[in-house]
Amino acid sequence: MAHGSNGEDLLYCFGCNERFRSSDLRGNCPRCGLPAEEVGLTEDGPTFLWKSADHWASRQPRPSEHSTDMTDLIGDRVGDYEIQSLLGRGGMGYVFHARHVHLDRNSALKILAPELVCKDPDYLDRFIHEGQAMAAMQHPNIVSIYDIDRINGYQCLDMEYVPGRSLQQLIRDHRLPVERILFLGAEIARGLAEAHNQGILHRDLKPDNILMTLTGVPKIGDFGLAKRLTPGQEQQLLPAGTPHYMAPELFQGGQPTPATDVYALGVCLFQMLAGRVPFSQPGMNALIGVVTAQPPPSLRVLRPDIPLEMAEVIHQMLDKVPENRPKTGIEAAAMLDAVIGGLPDLQTLVNEAFEFEPTVLWKPVGATFELEVKLSRGRHQRLKIEASGESAREKILKISSLCCPAVPQFYEKALRLNDRITHGALMIHEIDGVPWFVMQNCYPRFTVDAEEVRRSVLEIGFHADAIEKELTGEDRN
Repeated sequence: MAHGSNGEDLLYCFGCNERFRSSDLRGNCPRCGLPAEEVGLTEDGPTFLWKSADHWASRQPRPSEHSTDMTDLIGDRVGDYEIQSLLGRGGMGYVFHARHVHLDRNSALKILAPELVCKDPDYLDRFIHEGQAMAAMQHPNIVSIYDIDRINGYQCLDMEYVPGRSLQQLIRDHRLPVERILFLGAEIARGLAEAHNQGILHRDLKPDNILMTLTGVPKIGDFGLAKRLTPGQEQQLLPAGTPHYMAPELFQGGQPTPATDVYALGVCLFQMLAGRVPFSQPGMNALIGVVTAQPPPSLRVLRPDIPLEMAEVIHQMLDKVPENRPKTGIEAAAMLDAVIGGLPDLQTLVNEAFEFEPTVLWKPVGATFELEVKLSRGRHQRLKIEASGESAREKILKISSLCCPAVPQFYEKALRLNDRITHGALMIHEIDGVPWFVMQNCYPRFTVDAEEVRRSVLEIGFHADAIEKELTGEDRN
């Protein structure tokens, strides 16, 4: 077992192509459960499958050897950037949360480890290529890049700071509703579509390389292995990436194409639904054998609550034959959007949420739904559910309840109450020319299922009634 410079045990998983630190490794990857690799543990670099683990082990220094600990930069300035904290480290260096002093904006500053440039100039070429590839794309589902430069002797990429977490962290901590997984997949596919439109292959799409904004928008990052396809020119690209997400043809000497990125998207969707990758074997040869020869497990067996159409689309993305998959991110997004269009409508969602909830009465009123929640001590509260937005993926679900008229003598107490509320927010809306305190929460339609709607209605109703009682002592709404 290898050890880090601080004495911690290090675990390397060849399938996830990730290093882990843990005091209780037990010889297995904490993510996929595969046995740890004692050779091939590298501080840098992606998994290049045409080289053996022994080659990488001999070519690259162990973490305790010759590696610059760049965390010493935290608290210092690099050019115009104040280095505030370490966000992570990857195959080519460190990513810091930094602040651009003159522009007064946050940045994710990626700095290439200096020893890599000395050891192999190819790392610098890949680093610059990553910046150029990302700069060519401007899309809400791709991390933006602002600048690439050599600063104080360091090669730096100034990237958009995404103050959320990775998709890998999200699916590790939560079992996501099917609707949200479907919408996330469609958004990621749209990011891939932009890359493919620009003739760029990502080649290492996986949940670790997808960042989630605080509002739940996925953004594809880490284009360190990206390649631009030149029309009319044949490019022989050596297979590279993360084994769990690599398409079968890459293991058989085939060339990467947009369909190999689509395969990786299919693995991501499978993992979001099932909590595991479709194929995992203790050893590279065994993994290659199942990826190239065996069909993926049935999603409908692992996750019976998913729509048949959704399972079919994902299994098509995972087809062994590239020609049978959606050919690009554009086609993948279109297929996922078609499934989204077949999601249950709002009435079906509301009916499922309250079919067995005796404390909630509801009825449709035009395009909205009016509800009455029965509370303790004979109190009650009326709510409204409505959806806005043109397309299914743009719809916003709004759950709201009137509390009482917003008269000035209530303002100070209302502000104090709002500060204590953890679900929803108290705001002022004008209704028929009269300002009212309204308890409200809004969700992207794809983030909620029937159970979330039920819980949200009960919580909004409880809080709205408590505010009405606190401010007026009455039970009118």
